[in-house]
Amino acid sequence: VDAGFPRSPRGALKLGRMLVAFVAFVCFVASKAHEAYTALAIMEVIIPLLFFLLYLLKLDKKITKLFWPLADIFNSVISAVFLLIVCLCAVIIKTNEVTLAGGVLGFVLLVLCVVDAVLLFQKISISGRRERNGSAK
Repeated sequence: VDAGFPRSPRGALKLGRMLVAFVAFVCFVASKAHEAYTALAIMEVIIPLLFFLLYLLKLDKKITKLFWPLADIFNSVISAVFLLIVCLCAVIIKTNEVTLAGGVLGFVLLVLCVVDAVLLFQKISISGRRERNGSAK
């Protein structure tokens, strides 16, 4: 178990994503919003939880068939696109104030997804940098 991961910036960001997504889920359920809103919100709780557990239990080191940071970036980017579409619909249609609050929280979640993708991309870029060969000038 990697006890330092929850306190790291990436771990805290994943926990923040799960918390904001759960609150958005509660807002959408309370407002009896469209099922697509609640489904996306609950998926945004479950999928980051799985990545959080993957990194917390260091399973990414044991299961090496997949490049996990790239899969995590892919998840964050796809989530951001879906959140943009669904939250725009929630804010524009806004059947009531609670749906509007869920849509606004979805936009906060969208920003967190983009920040998560950028942090992961920087980690891949920095740790994946190759040494320059002196003869290749």
